[in-house]
Amino acid sequence: MSVTLYRLEGCPYCELVADAIDESEAAFDSVWVEALHSKRDEVKSITGQRRVPALVDDRLGVSMSESLRILEYLETTYGGVNPTDAETEQ
Repeated sequence: MSVTLYRLEGCPYCELVADAIDESEAAFDSVWVEALHSKRDEVKSITGQRRVPALVDDRLGVSMSESLRILEYLETTYGGVNPTDAETEQ
């Protein structure tokens, strides 16, 4: 899987991103993180911050946080195309 979404249960910004990915029928992995910021070392090691949502696209070597940036990235990069399908079409 090339796209991973780090998210927190009950986080409206995380749900916004997850819903957008679901609506596009893109395949992605979800990693649920701890509520305490001090417990989010995995997210910090990837994005440099402990904030969620955070997205990692291994195929393109991209990692980011901030829901609006993630939504813009997904639209620009995949344009509603399943990231797995885009990988095989190139």
